[in-house]
Amino acid sequence: MASLFTKIIAGEIPCHKIAEDKDYLAFLDIRPINPGHTLVIPKKEINYIFDVDDQLLSGLMLFAKKIAGAIKKTVPCAKIGIMVAGLEVPHCHIHLIPINKVSDLNFANAKTTPNEDLAKVAQQIKKNL
Repeated sequence: MASLFTKIIAGEIPCHKIAEDKDYLAFLDIRPINPGHTLVIPKKEINYIFDVDDQLLSGLMLFAKKIAGAIKKTVPCAKIGIMVAGLEVPHCHIHLIPINKVSDLNFANAKTTPNEDLAKVAQQIKKNL
């Protein structure tokens, strides 16, 4: 069965897309820890990040680096934190989260955010790509 993210890639489920190329997709998390919380995924459905082949994994990190730069220009923060938990959805994904302190990287801080607010943040980040 296709993962939630595979359905997003296929356009079956909407997302607030930040960027996309033939191999990768970046979109806002619908339950962000902080505004600008973005997920970066390979389009190839692979469950575990360390099962991703070296070339695809290095490309994923370079794609994430570009997205992190745009988020940093958009959302006031000290850094863009990176987290790979890998348990929520069986599809490799990287969380890019604007942070000011280590405790900001806590999924207990995630909150439901109105769709309009997500759309506004997505547009702002895209302008900084």
